[in-house]
Amino acid sequence: MEALSGTQVDAVMSECPPFMEELYNSGKLMLVAGTDAEAKVLQRVGAEVKVTDSPAGERHRTIGCVFLVEAADMAEAIRVASLHPTTRIGAGEQLGWRIGISPVHSLEERGSRK
Repeated sequence: MEALSGTQVDAVMSECPPFMEELYNSGKLMLVAGTDAEAKVLQRVGAEVKVTDSPAGERHRTIGCVFLVEAADMAEAIRVASLHPTTRIGAGEQLGWRIGISPVHSLEERGSRK
């Protein structure tokens, strides 16, 4: 959204709260985590670990938030994800907004949270 002026960004973002509220009230969200634009990839190369910038860290592919959704199947996950402003605000298409859906096959909580 860097190509937009501050006023334009504010106008687009002001459309989001009612849609986010509907998503929050769906009863399907288990976790919501905002993310930073910085992202790294670690890869073992020989005997060393190579650290590079992540493709997700590129400006045009920034992940702004991660949602963990409880869904019976992919169809329900798509229905819940479709409540997000990305799919409901017209400017989202113009700005290239997208949502990715990936099933989680296991989840366990470890350690303490601070």
